[in-house]
Amino acid sequence: MNKIYDYFGLLKLISNKNINKSDLVKTLNISSKTIAKISKNEKIAKSVIKKLCDYFCCNENEICRVISTNKILNILNEEMKSKIKGGLYHKLQILLTYNSNHIEGSTLNEEQTKLIYETRTLTSENSWNIDDIIETTNHFKAIDFCIQNAENDLTEEFIKTLHYLIKRATKAENIPWIKIGDYKTRPNIIGDIETSDPQNVQKDIKNLLKKYNSIKTITLEDIVDFHYKFEIIHPFQDGNGRVGRLIAFKECLKNNIVPFIIEGTKKYFYYRGLQEYDNHKTYLIETCHDGQDTIKEWLKYFNIKY
Repeated sequence: MNKIYDYFGLLKLISNKNINKSDLVKTLNISSKTIAKISKNEKIAKSVIKKLCDYFCCNENEICRVISTNKILNILNEEMKSKIKGGLYHKLQILLTYNSNHIEGSTLNEEQTKLIYETRTLTSENSWNIDDIIETTNHFKAIDFCIQNAENDLTEEFIKTLHYLIKRATKAENIPWIKIGDYKTRPNIIGDIETSDPQNVQKDIKNLLKKYNSIKTITLEDIVDFHYKFEIIHPFQDGNGRVGRLIAFKECLKNNIVPFIIEGTKKYFYYRGLQEYDNHKTYLIETCHDGQDTIKEWLKYFNIKY
């Protein structure tokens, strides 16, 4: 469980009203099971929260405070909000962005990616591919979006927004049949692998999400399996790899799993893992475990327990 529900505010309101928790059972028709959940700092139904807010004439934050127990996510949120340089968030932004874009053919190197992140500038010594620069800054924002929404359920809306954040303001936006933030309109392939027909994409994504979101305890292997199936659907005209890897990053954070990075130097192992997944799942899983070990080394350096 990644969250604790703190009802100190509710207990204070009860005390000020000179009543006790058992009175709420009678007055508001709240079950004793719900009262037990409050005592154990567990989540209660939104309908109950609304009843309590109406009864005490207060807002939801005065009833309950949600505290995340996800240490990695807490640190990323804290460093993101305070704009701290030189920490885990800073390192993740640069290296996730550089490597994910490099896999897709970006001409920017790691130092140039770092320069864009830290200064929002580039030297004038070389000529630059404008889309590479735009997609780099877009990727920084997409990582923030994943961190901000890490604890939310994975939905179609989230996936489409992620695609929009990655591809907006690129040359693809000027191509009429490419829909930024929406599914593909023309068939595409991954190497020699056929992907979902455009007319089947929405159905295939819905089925994939339904099955994935029904898993009670999600493991790294479940996230890797989702990643493979997402890439086989290949729902967007372009940007599927970057979107898919960011979804995996977000889902690792949500489920208190150390995220993984696919380094550009390992892209051939990664592609082999995708191509061989149906017959040999271990290729892709081991590549992701290797990428997880890389981030574990960063966590050790920053003295972050996981």
